[in-house]
Amino acid sequence: MGPPISDTGVMMTRQFCTFFVGELFLGIEVERIQEVLRDWTITPVPMADSAIRGLINLRGQIVTAVDLRTRFRIPDYDRGESAPVILVLDGGNQLLSLVVDRSGDVLEVEDDCFEEPPDTLKNESRRLILGAYKLEHNLLLVLDVDHAFNLDAATEEA
Repeated sequence: MGPPISDTGVMMTRQFCTFFVGELFLGIEVERIQEVLRDWTITPVPMADSAIRGLINLRGQIVTAVDLRTRFRIPDYDRGESAPVILVLDGGNQLLSLVVDRSGDVLEVEDDCFEEPPDTLKNESRRLILGAYKLEHNLLLVLDVDHAFNLDAATEEA
């Protein structure tokens, strides 16, 4: 069976906003991203879940910031001068945000390159990934946004 082709005979593709968390190269479909913030103030929330980095004030709207390093159980590091990047997502009724190490480019990938999550990902990391696209020089892991914000499931699995 060949690659997915639309009714018009065109190869099916998707666009992803890419970013990095540790050594992981991740992506979220572009239509889910509202904006990318750099050098933004995050207010810590006492006694919140460890994955909650804090809250941001986005033009008067309070948005929860989930730290993907914590969700992937990647140890934090001294960022030095580089501030984390915040991806603001449209979560339907509310805005949500993810704290990542740095942003990448918008990539268009062909659907026929999509595969199941790699076996090298274990436990919670594997559950956070919908699948992967094999690219020429690396592997683009597609983040399961809904699972990334489901902190109750993460607590139960820990």
